[in-house]
Formats: sequence, C-alpha cells, structure tokens
Amino acid sequence: MNELISARRSPRAFDGAATISDADLRILLEAARWAPSHGNTQPGRFLVGHRGSPTFDAIFETLTRGNKTWAFRASVLLVGCVVTTDERGDVPNVEFGLGLAMENIALQAVDLGLIAHMMGGFDKAAVASVFGLPDNARALVAMALGRQGALSDLPEDLQVREQRERTRLPLSETVFTGTWGQSQLG
Repeated sequence: MNELISARRSPRAFDGAATISDADLRILLEAARWAPSHGNTQPGRFLVGHRGSPTFDAIFETLTRGNKTWAFRASVLLVGCVVTTDERGDVPNVEFGLGLAMENIALQAVDLGLIAHMMGGFDKAAVASVFGLPDNARALVAMALGRQGALSDLPEDLQVREQRERTRLPLSETVFTGTWGQSQLG
C-alpha cells in the first residue's frame, strides 16, 4: 500500500501559529479538481478561508460545539459542497465525486507535510444561508487543514482519542464473494 494512504490520519491537534501558503492551498485544491467523478461532472465546490479571514470565521461559526474546541487552531477551514444539476440535468453520484475530491485533498495534505480532518459536525443550513448557496448546491462536509500541533493543546478527552491505536476492519469482514458475508479473502 502507498505510504500516503497509510500515513493519512485525522488529527485534531493543530498548530495555531502555522499557516498554509496560497501556493500550497492551490496544490490541495488542484488535487481535488483532478479527482474522478461520474461522467467527469466534477460536482465538488469549495468554500475556503484562511484563519483570521471572514470566510474562516463564518465556517467556524457553523461547526458543532465539539469541533469548535479544536478547529479554531486550523490554518484553513473549508466546506465541500456539491452541485446537483448542470446543463445536462441532474448530476448523478455527487457524493461519490465530492468524497473522492476530499480524499485527494487529504492525501495531498500528507504529501505536503500537512494534516487534514474532515467533519460532518456542522450546520449545513447555516452554510447555505451564510454563503448564499444556490438551490442546486448542498454543503456535505467540512475540513480543517494545517500543521500538527501539540497534543496538550486539546481537551483531555480528545487527547485520549488522539492517542488510541488506529484500527480498521479486516478485509475478511468487508470483501465478499458469491453471497453477502462470504469472505473473498478468508
């Protein structure tokens, strides 16, 4: 397996003094742009703000209380949105397209020595209202980007979570052949 994949994590301890250059942010968003999508529909759209900007602050205000305890230290906050229609009509599999784009950002972040943490804990209706999303656009996921910070900056419960061993289900529980539940890989 590629080291970028195995090295990817979702840490919450961000360095509150670190920044991400516009050049690196462009690289991250180019990675998203080149993600696969159904019929090359490219449904992903991104609201992006550097820490200290009005956009960062507006995204931050939509986060749940738990995410606010650590996300304020991120260098960049972004919200991944999808457009659900284009000139051909309904865009199929928009979640698939955005998911791949977000993973490309996360993997590109690893390559740049950055960390990324995706979040579902935010108010999607507030994002739509604050940022004036058109009727054919939906916010689906938020992401914090930055550099690794000190674990001691996190609340104690999150310090414990950050130190837990990273685990995944074995392939025998996720890859089947013949019938559901019959493992392909033993």
